[in-house]
Amino acid sequence: MKIVIAGAGSIGCYCGALLAYAGHDVTLWGRSRILDPICDKGLTVTDFSGLSRHVVAQDLVLTGDASCLTTAEAVIVSVKTGATAEIAARIAQHAPTSAPVLSWQNGMDNARILRAALPDHDVRAGMVPFNVVPTKPACFHRATSGEIVIESGRGALGPRLSSADLPVVESDEIDAVQWGKLVINLNNALNALSGLVLKEQLLDRNWRRLMADQMAEALAVLRAAGLPVASTTPLPAWMTPHILRLPTPIFTRIAARMLTIDPSARTSMAYDLMEGRPTEIDSLQGEIIRLGAQFDVATPICANVLALIEQAPETALSPDQVRP
Repeated sequence: MKIVIAGAGSIGCYCGALLAYAGHDVTLWGRSRILDPICDKGLTVTDFSGLSRHVVAQDLVLTGDASCLTTAEAVIVSVKTGATAEIAARIAQHAPTSAPVLSWQNGMDNARILRAALPDHDVRAGMVPFNVVPTKPACFHRATSGEIVIESGRGALGPRLSSADLPVVESDEIDAVQWGKLVINLNNALNALSGLVLKEQLLDRNWRRLMADQMAEALAVLRAAGLPVASTTPLPAWMTPHILRLPTPIFTRIAARMLTIDPSARTSMAYDLMEGRPTEIDSLQGEIIRLGAQFDVATPICANVLALIEQAPETALSPDQVRP
């Protein structure tokens, strides 16, 4: 397929490389600071399990010009939420209506924004469970596990995109899958505030208790709203807070797969905070806070975490400093 990655950042470059390696005709549409090193060096992607793939620049189309969309057979949107409306306008202007548009983004608003702007397109929500970080120019590393889930639809799109290196499955319950991912992603902000790598944070019972309490707060909101939650981890969503609260020796035995992550992994929000970039806090904690207000469920932890992230503290905080 001719696939355009709209917003070639860390996720877009990682997935784009593996799609190209699997034989697709991939265009990375993004900014020169990302694409120029790829033009010089090619694109290298690795993961925590030892995967290493290199795609030469000649096997990719690298561009900052939205007219690349005119020949797309599929468009994968991987920008942050704040840029979705602008990307949607460019897709409406240039992409053929026959090209499915997939949202491989955090949060719940992106597919809604894309559908509103692209009523004639096959727009599908998606969930990317893993995080990807740049290790050096033109090199991207996946630090956690999981397979991409997209909304079911015509054309067997999931199997067409799927490969051994990049499994893609379809789901008839994509909203529940996305809510499950959002609940897990609430830890993005806690990890950013902690200053710790993810594995160190998960081995600290005080941080796990805070993670559990924040997750329970969100699950109470979603329960009040009548919204189903599908777990994106081996544990059922309702059980995860209880497992997180266990003593560390028991937690490490029961939740071993939660610890299948790169020892140096941090969340994407941690890198955003360190580098002074805008975060997606409003699409994560902000979503729970708004829904809580609508259904009269208090969200003090999410509210405090959002406020702290917006303050962008210069030093790492303890769990007690993050609790309201």
